[in-house]
Amino acid sequence: MVSLQEQLMKAGLVDKKKVKVANQEKSKQQKIDRRTGVQSVNETREAALEAQRQQAERARELNAQRDAAAAQKAVAAQIAQMVQQNRQPKGNGDIAYNFTLGTKIERIHVSEKVRGHLVAGRLAIVAQQGGFELVPKVIADKIAERAPESVVRVNKASTEVDADDPYADFKIPDDFTW
Repeated sequence: MVSLQEQLMKAGLVDKKKVKVANQEKSKQQKIDRRTGVQSVNETREAALEAQRQQAERARELNAQRDAAAAQKAVAAQIAQMVQQNRQPKGNGDIAYNFTLGTKIERIHVSEKVRGHLVAGRLAIVAQQGGFELVPKVIADKIAERAPESVVRVNKASTEVDADDPYADFKIPDDFTW
């Protein structure tokens, strides 16, 4: 490989005297550095190393973003698969069941039997692609682990009886609907 000095001499940009002076200056500087123990700082090398570090950092950040997007996509696919495999029929839809989604009140029409399961907490409502699906509570818990914002409504069955309840002695009729 031809050195830079030889290339410059061939091009006529420098002559032998200038090359000799440059080599003498370089060797003098190296001697001084060896005697004093101080290393001269090569600024171009430092700048190149810094640029390389910054480029590696940017590459790491981009990889982290790409990995996060892929993980989010995988979670969405898992949720869609769980809902698809475990969704329950809403029935013939003669009763409107109201629930809140954020600050809005939403409504789905379900059968009396499905409404009973929703109230008892055996079924849960899950938001899926702009609609709502009914899934068993166990599946809703698994979905909530992955994406809590997907699970819209899960009723908890309350078995506790308040000791100070003045109406504890009165039973609610079975055929009573709100």
